[in-house]
Amino acid sequence: MDNIKPEIPNDLGVIRIADEVVSTVAGLAAVEVEGVANMSGGWGTDLVEKLGRKNLGKGIKVESSGDQTSIDIFIVIEFGYAIPKVAENVQREVKQAVETMTGLTVTAVNVHVVSVATKKTDAEEATVESRVD
Repeated sequence: MDNIKPEIPNDLGVIRIADEVVSTVAGLAAVEVEGVANMSGGWGTDLVEKLGRKNLGKGIKVESSGDQTSIDIFIVIEFGYAIPKVAENVQREVKQAVETMTGLTVTAVNVHVVSVATKKTDAEEATVESRVD
């Protein structure tokens, strides 16, 4: 794709939507899907978040051309959920949210499952808490 910023012309001028806005909308939609533990933005993004700066577009790559956009989203799935079903739900929710909020046409939502998150048992949490004391 040409990396031309999406433009929506109207009677008063042109509306341009930054890729960061699209990635934030997509990220918020994705984390709302049942079975998604979190987004995966790589070690650099995770380090920045630990230092206190929240990145709502973490784990999302947006490519735009004209009024069309494609989205690559990198997620961590919770253990016990069917990966294909969660991924399809993410695709559907992200497409709907981005098209509704931005007016852009989403041509593709590519979901990359990078990990599976397991929940700690009560015994493991108790062990961790006792080590802190």
